[in-house]
Amino acid sequence: MQLNLGDLLEGRYRIEAPIARGGMSTVYRCVDTRLGRNVAAKVMHEEYAGDPIFAQRFRREARSMAHLSHPNLVGVYDFNSDGDHVFLIMELITGGTLRELLAERGAMPDYAASAVMRSVLTGLAAVHNAGMVHRDLKPDNILIDGNHQVKLSDFGLVRAASASQGKSNQIVGTVAYLSPEQVSGDDITTASDVYSAGIVLFELLTGTTPFNGDTPLKHAYARLDADVPKPSSRIDGVPKLMDELVATATARDPKDRFKNADEFLTALGDVASELQFPAFTVPVPQNAAAHRAAANMDDSKLTGMVTTDLPRSEQPMADEADDADNDKTAIVPPTPPAPVKPAETAILNETSVLDPFAADPFADPTPYQQPGAQPQAQLHNPPPGQSPWAKPSQPQQSPWPDPSQP
Repeated sequence: MQLNLGDLLEGRYRIEAPIARGGMSTVYRCVDTRLGRNVAAKVMHEEYAGDPIFAQRFRREARSMAHLSHPNLVGVYDFNSDGDHVFLIMELITGGTLRELLAERGAMPDYAASAVMRSVLTGLAAVHNAGMVHRDLKPDNILIDGNHQVKLSDFGLVRAASASQGKSNQIVGTVAYLSPEQVSGDDITTASDVYSAGIVLFELLTGTTPFNGDTPLKHAYARLDADVPKPSSRIDGVPKLMDELVATATARDPKDRFKNADEFLTALGDVASELQFPAFTVPVPQNAAAHRAAANMDDSKLTGMVTTDLPRSEQPMADEADDADNDKTAIVPPTPPAPVKPAETAILNETSVLDPFAADPFADPTPYQQPGAQPQAQLHNPPPGQSPWAKPSQPQQSPWPDPSQP
């Protein structure tokens, strides 16, 4: 049953505006009427809400998430069910996602990528030290609040989804960031998160992910046969030490990687010291889904309607449309499959674990623009062969100014 403006979850959380929708849930901006504060409600879709196996695992994972309190983790306040709705109540982040920041500004200079990853790995270390594995680390699940604080969200939800009926022999995750062992069906450990974090670092430095394929299945299996390339092979200006950091984090054999987020964080700190990276404040995305939800909430008080065009994660599969994005969240078999007949590709249904404020991670990366709104920040496209963070000629400014310069 669809939730409408003004509906109450559990008689307490009033729906103010939708923020985003994905294959697993819809996220709403809400007001906790008991405490008088704004929160985010992640409401699971019916296929999950009606699954007793998922509901049991969801409660277990949500309880673990609620026990974690850390500046680099999105706070989890409550979880429950109300009729047909199973939901999670979380801290409302009024900034945006790392995906949205990349869409606005493009690939990052090394010192900016380092600053983001320090916060990401600090939050991930808290998850690992609590005995948990995130399983779906990606820019869509990395949030930046209005105070420039980087926070992880959705840790534990993939584990709950993978326990759902009909999915016990499949892997749930986002193809571009899957570790080799997630694809092959081997044990998933903290080193699996390290691999995904290494892919995120690669993407921050280059603006792209390392692998691709004609279908999500081919994309997933690409990492079993090839190493992640050096970021410097994709873009000029990446130091050798950053190449080596990515290589260690994304080694195909988990035993050759950093064991956990703490080890990765220590190595990153050593590289930052060696390269003398300047202090850097991570900017807040300017055209984020959370901003649009807040604006539409204000409009709805006058009109009684919510008009947000929700970001979606319901794109056609790669073999169904020429322009489909291969970096989509998918369920893939845990063991190498036999040759796949066209009819058998139905197993690759999309099942996104949606970050609370992400725009669709598989559609055009340009953020949604409200009619009449100011244009978003434009990317700086340098001449061929020139680093995207090289200082452009005036009057244009780099989207990633060097903080060491006046």
